Amino acid sequence: MAKKVVATLKKEGGVSYAKVIRAVKSDKTGAYTFKEEMVPSTMVQDTLKK
Repeated sequence: MAKKVVATLKKEGGVSYAKVIRAVKSDKTGAYTFKEEMVPSTMVQDTLKK
């Protein structure tokens, strides 16, 4: 299982955002790549369950 990192960012317009960084393993090469997403803080748990 890859590590999951969440960084909380400042509030913008009343909604706070978090940057979610996930390490994803490639099926072809076996190398890891990092996928970054900006999501509202309330959606972090749903994003990590994907």
